[in-house]
This record gives sequence, C-alpha cells and structure tokens, in this order.
Amino acid sequence: MRLLILAGTREARALARDLAEETSHAVIVSLAGAVARPAPQDGRLRIGGFGGAEGLAAFLRDEAIEAVIDATHPFAARISANAVKACAAACVPLVRLERPPWRAETGDRWIEVADLAAAVAALPPGARPFLAIGRQEIGAFAGRTDLVCLMRMIDPPAPDQLLPRGRLVLARPSGDPDVERRLLAGHGATHVVAKNSGGAAGAAKIVAARDLGLPVILVRRPSLPRAETVADVAGALAWIADRAGQVR
Repeated sequence: MRLLILAGTREARALARDLAEETSHAVIVSLAGAVARPAPQDGRLRIGGFGGAEGLAAFLRDEAIEAVIDATHPFAARISANAVKACAAACVPLVRLERPPWRAETGDRWIEVADLAAAVAALPPGARPFLAIGRQEIGAFAGRTDLVCLMRMIDPPAPDQLLPRGRLVLARPSGDPDVERRLLAGHGATHVVAKNSGGAAGAAKIVAARDLGLPVILVRRPSLPRAETVADVAGALAWIADRAGQVR
C-alpha cells in the first residue's frame, strides 16, 4: 500500500520504523516543519504544510495514497481536522493514532483548564511556573510580568518572538523523572503548566510534579472531528494490515 503518515510524535516515528521493515508498503512521512532539526525518520520524508484540507486532498490524489495515519500531536487540531475533510473528499481511509490522555493519580494536584488563556489566569501572583507547552504558544504568558518562568524548547526562539520573563532552556523533554525533578527544584518552581498530551515520554514532568507536591495546570485536549481511532502503534499496524487485505 501507499501510506501517508502525518507525523511529529514518537508514535509516528515508531510506526514508520516498523513499516520500513515491511517491503510491501511505500510510506511517506509528513512533518509540519515546527522543529528545525527533527528526529530521524524512516520512509520518504516530506516537510511543510499542504495548503489546508483541499491541498491535502490534492496531495492524496496526486500520490495515489491508499491510507492515511494521523499520528500528529493530540493538540495539532488543525491538521487533524484537515485530514478528516481531505480523506473524505479523496475517498481515502483514515485512522487517528491517538495516545490516551494522562489520568490523575494519588498525589496529583491538577487544575484542569480549557485553554492556555485559562492557564495564564490560573497562575497566582508571583508564581514561578515551568512552562512545558512548547515554543509556539509560550508568548501567551508574556503579559504576566509578575511571573518568573522556566521555559524549555527544542529550537531557539525567533529574534522577534515574545517571551515571558524568566529562564530559557534549549533541550528536548526528558523521559526521566529525576532529571525533571532537578530541573524544577533548581528553578524553585511553584507550578507546572502542561498540555494533556499523554504518552510515557512526556509523563516525566507530571511524575516530578507529583513527587514534589507541585500543582499542575493541565490544558485539556481540543475537540476533534470524529474519526476511526487506535491507541497505539500496534493498533495502527493492525488497521493497516486489515486495509491491505481489503485492497488485495
């Protein structure tokens, strides 16, 4: 089959790696281009947008794509919505690889909010938050001049990017709770601000906050159009195998 993976997550990389071992599939891996130096990917790599749902539908037709796997970040609402529209228009089957959200455990002190604006408002005066929300939306906190923020991002901010007051760390998120605990303690963090993206790798900051007794201001996932969904790479592989059997 000719497959398109809408990528940008660890699950997408793992899926592309597993599919690369099967010579029966031709795989295109598409990245939005949000990171200057993306992690290595298996398959034919494509970087950049499609031009909305219509552009993606045209790409599916031009490339004779037979199935699409949306393995983008749970908060990449626009591309997921465009994928549903494009696949319907091009009559291409779609599955969304959607890892489950985190669930509160004993010791968690979560303040769940609908969006980043609510997260900004939820921080008390003089807070020292760790903003674990990525580079693109971190400017939402710049208006809170009373905050001293710890910001981590993979690539440096653009020269004209608006940042809140505080400390900038250029690094990929760590999957080790001990590393995250040291980072939080070193900043004297009073809160963690995060999106409920789910996944084992990103959970380290949640575990660290729990261990330190810190409140986590957690942004709920956006609503997405209905689509067939699997929870992990194994489910995506099974879905692909089922579709491959149908087209033979």
